[in-house]
Amino acid sequence: MAFKAAAIQMCSGVDPEKNAADVARLVREAAAHGATYIQTPEMTGFLQRDRKAMRAVLRDEAGDIIVSTARSLASELGIHLHIGSTAIAVDGGKIANRAFLFAPSGRQICTYDKIHMFDVDLDNGESWRESSAYEPGSEARVAGLPFGKLGFAICYDVRFPQLFRSEALAGAEILTVPAAFTRQTGEAHWEILLRARAIENGAFVIAAAQGGVHEDGRETFGHSMIVDPWGKVLASAGGTGEGVVLADIDIAAVAAARGKIPNLKNAREFSLDAVPDAAGEVAA
Repeated sequence: MAFKAAAIQMCSGVDPEKNAADVARLVREAAAHGATYIQTPEMTGFLQRDRKAMRAVLRDEAGDIIVSTARSLASELGIHLHIGSTAIAVDGGKIANRAFLFAPSGRQICTYDKIHMFDVDLDNGESWRESSAYEPGSEARVAGLPFGKLGFAICYDVRFPQLFRSEALAGAEILTVPAAFTRQTGEAHWEILLRARAIENGAFVIAAAQGGVHEDGRETFGHSMIVDPWGKVLASAGGTGEGVVLADIDIAAVAAARGKIPNLKNAREFSLDAVPDAAGEVAA
């Protein structure tokens, strides 16, 4: 089955209401170009490094403006709308980095909570500790949709190929990586990681991204991208600012790629033998 997909690039600020208005405008633009599956980036609702200020605008699912806006848009436009993620208040005082998928009826199909926390120390003093505020997810997810099976991930998840392999083995034909990649890591790894996940699983990859300098001072890499199962970049955005990336998706290309290189079928179980360290040995 063929359909048109869109990846929405944003530069979300600290005000959820403004970001919701931007989502509505950009999603309508994508739908006007014929997109029936539309994905927004990680942290669509707001990007805010100040944790106190963040909690002041944080809401649960029932009260979140991005969730209500997305539900209405999906129904109004008759599309599948995938909110790449937004911050949601959960029990225990923590936050979920949660994706939402809505049907053309406006029904919420499912959610996915980011599994891998971005706890890193980069060059030039850039440091992040997502686990200090966010509750990691523990469940991978594949949703069966009219046009194909969709596997979920968020941003840092892209560095864990076992997640994508498990979804591909469960039938996922489209893998998703909405993100807010830092400029530093994006310049080094963004495209190659997306193309690798597509190639090794014989699947489409759709990755809507944040791009630009945000109100809270962070800088994200942008370059929202759609990649085919052979690793070809079908469409890509620039590095800064908002935009809509569109591509025609023919799900038959998944079976074709997996037929040429059936690595999902050819994988074998194996054991690992860790040879004792021989570094101290001296030749006779």
